[in-house]
Amino acid sequence: MSIFWTIVGICVVALDLWAIASIFQSTKSGGTKIGWTVLIVLFPVLGLIIWGVAGPRGMAHPPTSRESGQG
Repeated sequence: MSIFWTIVGICVVALDLWAIASIFQSTKSGGTKIGWTVLIVLFPVLGLIIWGVAGPRGMAHPPTSRESGQG
């Protein structure tokens, strides 16, 4: 396997983990969260693309500190 495909694979895994973490921080129901997680685990690239377009939005616990609101 070439270094290029190794880097692509690492990036896909990292993005999938980030997406799953984002899913579980969302305000959606437990069943929705599990459905999105299963989709991403079974189809890492396609699931990530579908989640990016149609996935849950919003955080369950938004940041509350003063520093997080400053740009």
